[in-house]
Amino acid sequence: MKFHRIDLDSWNRKPYFDHYLNQVRCTFSMTANIDLTELLPLLREKKVKLYPAFLYMVTQAVNAHREFRTTYDAEGHLGYWEKMIPSYTFFHQDDQTFSSIWTDFIDDFYLFYENYTADMKMYGDNKGIVAKAMEPPYTFPVSCIPWVSFTGFNLNIFGDGQYLLPIITSGKYFEQEGKTLLPVSLQVHHAVCDGYHASLFMNDLQKWASGGKSWLLMP
Repeated sequence: MKFHRIDLDSWNRKPYFDHYLNQVRCTFSMTANIDLTELLPLLREKKVKLYPAFLYMVTQAVNAHREFRTTYDAEGHLGYWEKMIPSYTFFHQDDQTFSSIWTDFIDDFYLFYENYTADMKMYGDNKGIVAKAMEPPYTFPVSCIPWVSFTGFNLNIFGDGQYLLPIITSGKYFEQEGKTLLPVSLQVHHAVCDGYHASLFMNDLQKWASGGKSWLLMP
């Protein structure tokens, strides 16, 4: 996957990047309810699980905006990946632990779903934090907390404060005023993303959820 280096001197975001990375180091999170009212019946009709559909939608939203793909390469150069793929957690029912796995992404949902299904079949019984080795550098993290419908979620990452990629977490969907809603939390670094970009992500995610017929009902 191609990594595009950013020229800081000509980057229009340079003063914001410097401020929120070096002066007031800052991350923030946003939680919104995504309307699944139209999507869930389509998933049931196609016998498709929600989690891989969610992974598909969030990956499309991430790949639509380079702000969510901005990070450092292995040599420490700032830039952005041309495309990214999801690295996601899954739950082990027998001992209540979780593992992380990554899956190659394809724009065709059913091809992606095949990749997801194959990975879960091959690695789903592996225990430990990492279930599938050799994770490429162009992944972003996704997780799910399907036992609670949270109204806010925040991860506290202790380190050098230079983790720039988005972190996406979904909760338990619930019924409200005739709609089925899924709480989704997005955590980003303010050096590369503002509230505007977080809003773009949530709005894009809703468009994918509302437009399920375009990618689920294949001819």
